[in-house]
Amino acid sequence: QVQLVESGGGLVQAGGSLRLSCAASGRTFSNYAMGWFRQAPGKERTFVADISRSGKTTYYADSVKGRFTISRDNAKNTVFLQMSGLEPDDTAVYYCAARPEIFFNTARSDSQYDYWGQGTQVTVSS
Repeated sequence: QVQLVESGGGLVQAGGSLRLSCAASGRTFSNYAMGWFRQAPGKERTFVADISRSGKTTYYADSVKGRFTISRDNAKNTVFLQMSGLEPDDTAVYYCAARPEIFFNTARSDSQYDYWGQGTQVTVSS
């Protein structure tokens, strides 16, 4: 089992920045690829970004490319999502997720992930 706890969400004005964190516990964090997803009200949960277990490879949804950065600190069992240039359309509950990695390739479906956090709310005002 892997337990994931997100933090860092909040209310921010358009154009602002936030940094989300996801702390993992339970199993060896560095064995897992990590992803961030988000779910806006009334919409399905969608892929935001993912990162290989080494941290060397990352992928992003087109909607956030150039504005968001995913990173991880395996010594601290934490994955981050640095968000800048926030827009009202970024308003959502943000979730981190984990999946065992053997050979990394981007995984954009939530069914590909085994473990999920409880989510953190991000609200961007115009």
